[in-house]
Parts: sequence; structure tokens; C-alpha cells
Amino acid sequence: MDPVAFELFGIKVMWYGILISSGIIIGAILAFREARRINFDEETLIDLLLYAIPLSIVGARIYYVVFSWDYYSENLREIFHIRGGGLAIHGAIAAAVIVAVIFCKRRKVNFWKVVDICAPSIILGQAIGRWGNYINQEAHGGPTDLPWGIIVDGVKVHPTFLYESLWNFAVFFYLIWYRKNKQKVTGETFLLYLILYSVGRFLIEGLRTDSLMLGPIKVAQLVSIVLIGIAIVIFSYRRKKANRI
Repeated sequence: MDPVAFELFGIKVMWYGILISSGIIIGAILAFREARRINFDEETLIDLLLYAIPLSIVGARIYYVVFSWDYYSENLREIFHIRGGGLAIHGAIAAAVIVAVIFCKRRKVNFWKVVDICAPSIILGQAIGRWGNYINQEAHGGPTDLPWGIIVDGVKVHPTFLYESLWNFAVFFYLIWYRKNKQKVTGETFLLYLILYSVGRFLIEGLRTDSLMLGPIKVAQLVSIVLIGIAIVIFSYRRKKANRI
């Protein structure tokens, strides 16, 4: 597919941006629906998203640029060119969490309740946004003979964007079910999001050929392991603390 969806007043509108925006909008609608269900103030959620969404995009870009500095140090103007790709979800998550912590502290609202509302929306947005990688012919794996492989530059390769999108959709449905039927302590849905997404990302990242690297280590795999460990510890601590009360 042509990465350019259409032109508007001479400006090229990219499919990548359309898909990411669609994921954000659909995720936000879902979060508002959950807020209404649990009687959480929608205006407060709107205020949070007005800060978190743009700063998450900034965080995603900063993260990508930092771990691709060899290229961007010689192409400084490209740092601000995000329409063709170059956003890292781990940077977006980090920025969103920081914003949420500060926002919730100042507004005196429960941080864990807020992130539980948003967690399924985040993973759903990721599942949709991954298709932008397909259109840009990026975030794919190495050569494969599997029947579902895709052709990139004349080579049949693993569609790792597809693997991650399907995994994210599965995690999304599980989180919706868990939040409604099994959650015992606030924060569990968000922590499960971190754990389950990171498990899938670690495994799928091993197939990719365009990973951000820190020496010989794939950054996404390293971050995934750290997130899994931290989330499991916090999950267990909060569950045990609730049981003692």
C-alpha cells in the first residue's frame, strides 16, 4: 500500500498517522464508557487525556530517537519528522504513567482506578496502530517459508506486526473480562496489561530485524523483562496487602 492516504491542501496525510489516531479515538471512547459505568467523573478523565495523549506521543518519539541516536545525530531535522514512523510504545507508556501520577496527585484521584480504566484502551490502541507498520513496511521479522509471510523488498518475512496486533487484541479481551469478573484490588487490570503485553512483546521482538539496540541487547526485550518483574512484584504486594486488611 501507498503510505500516503491522501493529500489535503498539499500536505500528505499518512496511513500511519490515521491508524494511530483511530486507535487513540476508539480507546478514548472505550475509556469514557468505563468511566460512566463505574461513576468516575468523565471531565476528570478528559482533562487527563488532554495531557497524556500528546505527551505520550512526545515520549514515544524521544525514546525512539534516543535509541537511534547514531542516525539522528547526523540528521537532526529528521527528529521532528514522525509522519513516516519512528514511535516507540515503551516511551509512550513511560510518559503516560508519569503524567498520570502527577495528574492524579494534584487532582486527588485514585491513580490505580484511573489506569484500570485506561489499560484496555491502551492495548486496543496498540493493536490498531500496529497496522501502520504494515503500510510502512517496517517492524517485520526475518525470512520465513510460512504461508502467512509477507513480501518486503522481494523477501518473504515474518509479519511480526500482525503477531503483535493479534496478541494485543487477545490481551484486550482478557483485560475486559478480568476487570469485570475477577479483579479484587484496584490496579490489577493495569498491572496485568504490563505483564501480558510485555510477555508477547518479548517473544515477538526476538523475530524482528529492526529492533532498537543497546549494544548486543534488544531494548524492547530488556524493558519487557523489567516491566514483567516490576508488575508482578507490585501485583503480589497489593493483593497480599488487601488480604491482610
